[in-house]
Amino acid sequence: MDSKKKENLNTDQTEWRETPYLLIKGFLMGSADIVPGVSGGTMALITGIYDRFIFAIKSFDSKAVSSALRFRIAELFSQIHWRFILLLATGIVLAIFFFTRVVPLQVYMFTHPELIYGIFFGLILGSIFLLIAEIDTKDRNWKYSIPLILGALFGFWIVTLVPADTPETFWFVFLTGSVSISAMVLPGISGSYILLIFRKYDYVLMQLSALGTGDTFNAILNLTPFALGALTGLVVFSRILSWLLKNYYTATIVVLVGFLVGSLYVIWPYQDREFTESVRSVEEISVADPLVQDLMQREVLPDTPYYYYLGDLINPDEESLEQRKIEVIRISRKVINSTPFLPWRNERHTDDDVDTMNGLVGFIIGIVLIVGISYLRKKQ
Repeated sequence: MDSKKKENLNTDQTEWRETPYLLIKGFLMGSADIVPGVSGGTMALITGIYDRFIFAIKSFDSKAVSSALRFRIAELFSQIHWRFILLLATGIVLAIFFFTRVVPLQVYMFTHPELIYGIFFGLILGSIFLLIAEIDTKDRNWKYSIPLILGALFGFWIVTLVPADTPETFWFVFLTGSVSISAMVLPGISGSYILLIFRKYDYVLMQLSALGTGDTFNAILNLTPFALGALTGLVVFSRILSWLLKNYYTATIVVLVGFLVGSLYVIWPYQDREFTESVRSVEEISVADPLVQDLMQREVLPDTPYYYYLGDLINPDEESLEQRKIEVIRISRKVINSTPFLPWRNERHTDDDVDTMNGLVGFIIGIVLIVGISYLRKKQ
């Protein structure tokens, strides 16, 4: 990285004319965060804003905190990369809203997994070649094949780790927070997947769901070490990455590309996926409720990230259906392990089990998207 670019990264050079491009890049980051195995850092790297993203996080340093505590707002805004963060965060929030409320991407990942994972597989595979092609010709030699291979091996190791039982002590939850937040800014490594590996995904969600209930105080106490760990990890890791990008830019980018290579294993659209299920909520609802009536007539469980099923009758002696209550239990499904296979060479799966064509269509869409992203990379 040349000295002029190094200097520019330390200050917010964002111009308002970049607004549509940064919104789109943030939108891509938010959409990636929803898919297990993909991180927002992946899209930041692909769209060419990774170094700006890391230095923007780093801008929230002790000086910025001091200015905030002293209510020196003008001074604070001159220190942090607020324009860049504002536009990027807006795009991320829009994507999360769009892909959870308008187009439920998490549902389609269960109902049409080959299509969704095919899109991201094509997107990341194409981006690997795009990023390598943009490395200076003089730097494309055997010396940089070593960090590429090491990055790929590390990425592969992370995405193939099997969840294990872990404690809920202060220091372990703190460690989980610091590692998972660090993974969220690394390309090819999903922070939510790290939580699953540490067996703390459900633990964190349970504490978050308890906020606003009678157990709010305990939930805050349990979330405190995670929040402190996440803050510490973000502060420390952003500084390590910013230093690496400043002093070993090409080698660092090559390692990050290696992470993408390693992540292809878990994003391959044709997978035998192993799920874990956990109780998310239990409600007492009238037997006459339409939801309960639908559940009584259901014959098979839906193939979705969550589903409801009926528990025990609360007051079976009540004669009126409206007054009779029954437990309605919400179950959440999460992928904890997956094994890729070739659909055209696997005898365990039939055409009804695997939609081979959807996977190919998704792959083509992902490759086509790279053309648009290559244009976006120049808009910064």
